[in-house]
Amino acid sequence: MNNQIRLVAPVFVLLASIGCLCWPCPCADLGSPGRTPQPTGIAAPPSGQVLRLVGDDPDTLDPALAGDVDSSTYILQIFSGLVSLDADLNVVPDIAERWTVSEDGTVYTFDLRHGVVFHDGKPVTAQDVKYSIERACDPATGSRTASLYLGDIVGVMAKLQGQASEVRGVEAVDDYTVRITIDAAKSYFLSKLTYHTSFVVDRTNVESGDNWMTRPNGTGPFMLKERTAEHIVLAGNPHYYQGTIALQEVDYNLLPGSPMTLYEQGDLDVVNVGIDNIERVLDPASPLNSELMVVPSLDVWYVGFDTQTKPFDDVKVRQALAMATNRRGIVDVMFKKMRREARGILPPGMPGYNEKLAGLPFDPDQARTALAESSYGGPDDLPPIVFTVSGSGGTSPLTEALVDMYKEYLGVEVQVQQVESGFFDGLHDHRYQMFMLGWIADYPDPENFLDILFYTGTEGNNSRYSNPTVDDLLKQARTEPDAAKRMALYQQAEAIIVNDAPWVPLFHSIDYVLVKPYVKGLQITPQGQLILQNLQISPEAVGH
Repeated sequence: MNNQIRLVAPVFVLLASIGCLCWPCPCADLGSPGRTPQPTGIAAPPSGQVLRLVGDDPDTLDPALAGDVDSSTYILQIFSGLVSLDADLNVVPDIAERWTVSEDGTVYTFDLRHGVVFHDGKPVTAQDVKYSIERACDPATGSRTASLYLGDIVGVMAKLQGQASEVRGVEAVDDYTVRITIDAAKSYFLSKLTYHTSFVVDRTNVESGDNWMTRPNGTGPFMLKERTAEHIVLAGNPHYYQGTIALQEVDYNLLPGSPMTLYEQGDLDVVNVGIDNIERVLDPASPLNSELMVVPSLDVWYVGFDTQTKPFDDVKVRQALAMATNRRGIVDVMFKKMRREARGILPPGMPGYNEKLAGLPFDPDQARTALAESSYGGPDDLPPIVFTVSGSGGTSPLTEALVDMYKEYLGVEVQVQQVESGFFDGLHDHRYQMFMLGWIADYPDPENFLDILFYTGTEGNNSRYSNPTVDDLLKQARTEPDAAKRMALYQQAEAIIVNDAPWVPLFHSIDYVLVKPYVKGLQITPQGQLILQNLQISPEAVGH
C-alpha cells in the first residue's frame, strides 16, 4: 500500500488494510484512554455473520488516489485487480484467471475470468481494465501513486505528463484479454499490479458525479453499505466471483475509546494488543493468551529529513541526529521488546535483508563530533528545526523521547508541530523539515522500499534524497535477471542510503493480535492485511 503510516498522538493509530482494522500503530497503548480492562472469561459472538473491528475514517475510497493504509483498509475489500497477493505474499490470479509472459519478459497477456461482475451485476471486461489504468494515469485524476506502481508500463509517463490521450502499453485485445507491455523485463512487475492503483473501477459509476465514492461499484468481496461518523459497514458481495462470502457484514467502529476494553466487553472481535496489555496477554495463565496471534510485519518506522531544506541539506547534521537516536532503548524500554531495532531500511523477512548491516550506531560522542564537523559547526548555529507529526492533542511519548535525546546528546532544540488533517498533502508538497512515518511492504521485494522511496525524483521520495551512485545501483537492480546479484545490488544501495541518513530507521513491528475463538479462518499477512473473504463466525465456539 503506498504504505505510509502516520504516527497519531497521543495514541498513535495504525489503520491498515494491513493493520488494526484498526491495529494501533507500534506506539499504541502508551497512555491509551479508558479503564484497564478485565477478562470476562466469556466470548459471546455477535448476532449473525458480523465481524466487528476498529476502524478509522479514510482519506479516500478511490483506488487511484489512496496512498495511506487507512484508506487501503476499505479499498482492498471493495475493489480488486488483475492479480492479488495471498497470505504468503505470492502473486495469485484475481480478476485475471491466468497470464502469459513473452520470451523477452516485456509483454504480459492476461485472460480475464468469465463471470466477474461489478457489485451491481454488470460484467467486467478488458475495456474496464484499460479505462481504470488510464484514469489513474490521467493528470486530471491527480494520482500520486500512478508513476510509482504503473510507471513501468509503456506510455504511462506520457499519459501522466499530458502528452498522450491513452496508455499505449495497455491494450484490450478483446472483451476478455488484456495485453500490457512494459519498458524492460522486471521480475517485480506483477507484484506492482497487486497495489490498488490499477484496480478496476466502473466508468459509469466514476463519471456519475463527484460523490461516486459514497456508492463505489467495485468487484471486491465486500460492498460499502453504510458510512457515518461512527461506523463504516461493509456487506458481503453476493456476486463475488471467487465464491460465497460467509460474512454478512464487517462493522468498523470509528468511535474513540480503548479497543482492549471493547474487546473484553465483547464489543470487538479482533484487536491489536498494545504496550499496556502485552505482559498479561503473553502470560500463559491469562484467558486471553489462547486468543493471541503473533505476526511479524514487513515494515519500518522512521524519522525522515527533507535533505533539500536546511539544516538537513548537510549529511553531517543528519548523521548526528541518527547517532543521537537510542533505538535500542526505544525498543527495549518504551516498547518492552515488542519491536525489532531497525539498523537499515529493509525489514527481516524481506528478500535482500542484510543481517550484517550495522547502520549508524547510537554514539553520542560521534554524534557531537559529526555536528561539529558540519557546515553549521554546532547546535547554536543551526536554524530552527520543526519536527512534524500527524495527530492532535498532546505529543506522543515516542516524539517526546526523540526530542529529549536530541536536546540531551546534541544540545539541539527541536520544536514539535502536530498536523491534524492533510498530513500527507504537506508531506508530498515537501513542507516538513523533519517528520515521522512508517512504511509497510506492498509486495515482498526490496524495490518496493529502496527504489520507490530513495530513487532521485520519485513521487515516494519524500526526503528528496539524491545520490547518483544509489540511482545507478537501483537502475541495475531493476533489470538484473540473476536473483542473487540483484539482491547484492540492493544491499549495496541500502548501505549507502543508511550512511547518508535521509532517514533514521527506528524499528520494525511485530503485530500481537487478539482474535475471538468464534472467528474462524482469519488470515493476517506479513503486511498486516486481514484477509476476510474466507472468514466466518462460528457461534458454537464460545468457550475459552
